[in-house]
Amino acid sequence: MSNSSIGTPEQLRDPNYTPPLAKAIPLGIQHVLAMFVSNITPAIIIAGAAGFGFGSDAGAQGFPDMSYMIQMSMLFAGVATLLQTITLGPIGAGLPIVQGTSFAFIPIMIPLVAGKGPEALGVLFTGVMLGGLFHAFLGLFIGKIRFALPPLVTGLVVMMIGLALVKVGIEYAAGGVPAKMFDKPEYGSALSWSVAGVVIIVTLGLKFYTRGMLAVSAVLIGIVVGYFYAMMMGMVSFADISGSWARAAVIEFPSPFKYGFEFSSAALIGFCLMAFVSAVETVGDVSGITKGGAGREATDKEIQGATFADGLGTSIAGVFGALPNTSFSQNVGLIAMTGIMSRHVVTIGAIFLIIAGLIPKVGAVIRTIPIEVLGGGVIVMFGMVVAAGVSMLSDVKWDRRNMVIFAIAISIGLGFQLEAMNLAPGAPNALQHLPDSLRILAASGILPAALIAIVLNLILPEHLAAEATEEVSGGMAGHIDE
Repeated sequence: MSNSSIGTPEQLRDPNYTPPLAKAIPLGIQHVLAMFVSNITPAIIIAGAAGFGFGSDAGAQGFPDMSYMIQMSMLFAGVATLLQTITLGPIGAGLPIVQGTSFAFIPIMIPLVAGKGPEALGVLFTGVMLGGLFHAFLGLFIGKIRFALPPLVTGLVVMMIGLALVKVGIEYAAGGVPAKMFDKPEYGSALSWSVAGVVIIVTLGLKFYTRGMLAVSAVLIGIVVGYFYAMMMGMVSFADISGSWARAAVIEFPSPFKYGFEFSSAALIGFCLMAFVSAVETVGDVSGITKGGAGREATDKEIQGATFADGLGTSIAGVFGALPNTSFSQNVGLIAMTGIMSRHVVTIGAIFLIIAGLIPKVGAVIRTIPIEVLGGGVIVMFGMVVAAGVSMLSDVKWDRRNMVIFAIAISIGLGFQLEAMNLAPGAPNALQHLPDSLRILAASGILPAALIAIVLNLILPEHLAAEATEEVSGGMAGHIDE
């Protein structure tokens, strides 16, 4: 599909241009394919952490909650995307911004729900709703707080998010969460790893040796191929598939406050603090879209509108049992690659997401995917999150000041995270004397790392002695005279 057959160069750079419908529909579907797996993965991870089960291990008890969360992930990603593309007064950027479920909040959400079942979801979704309102409030002065979040801070946070998640990818690829695998000696078997390996190999092959739709949807196709491989290996029960399909309704509308309303200070603080990171990520994505698609800088109105939509979309999602939304960077790259800036193309993709979110049978089929298959996909995705953080850190001038800030922040943040995740339930830990709310926040690792980096970056002087600020190419070579 050549761009000349879609419109003139001026039209393609115009967000308000609508390509011919025969071209716009496949372009909209392409956006959905690019984000689909990333969008539903957080819901599956949080449902699994809460103890709903997965695949053939879940049983009927956990089925409605996991399927509902998958369904809401699709539905409210579509709704939040419509807020960005169609706009509602000052809400929305009027740009081709694709919204989807955010990975950034997962390390904050897991401690809130771990092993607690549906009873913990009231706290979780209340936090999502209130945090979303705070996120929208940030739109009033988003331009004024960007100074506190330079690449040193944002890159560190994004990298920490990825590092917190890579363990999940390995556990899934090996066959599940180890704490639940005591009665499964096949955990970590060659068969489990072979399934994840198929997904990874197919994904990499398509990503680097194909173009167009195949490359864009590489992770999705990799998971489909892995699913069929797992089916051939006897890891997918046709009884599970037919049972999941039969239990799911033909169409189902979301239920407000399905899991109740339960306030938690830890949830509120965690979601509000992560809203800063998500807001800055959205600002970066808006700038990337306008530069890549139209060759210009984003306006203040576009940035403010995008932040309003980001927060409001998240708050609405929380009311109906969906997780926080944010702009999706992979779709920013897709716009730069295709050169098609039309917001109406993305609107079509949003409509497809909403339709899929209203059909529970879609979520029922997704739930039958063996966890090893998902593991292969998330290893790739979470590794890319780490790589994105490293890429952002490449813009930092690595003098001794910045190296010390980074070193202290990552040592404490990652140290808290690793110490908390490697202990058996009930075992003493380094944070055990903190109040429950603070312990949950500190154990995430991300928030203490971000807070330390922000504070040190603001209070440490920029102009130190020359030998303390010269760039360091490796290690901490050299010393400061006493």
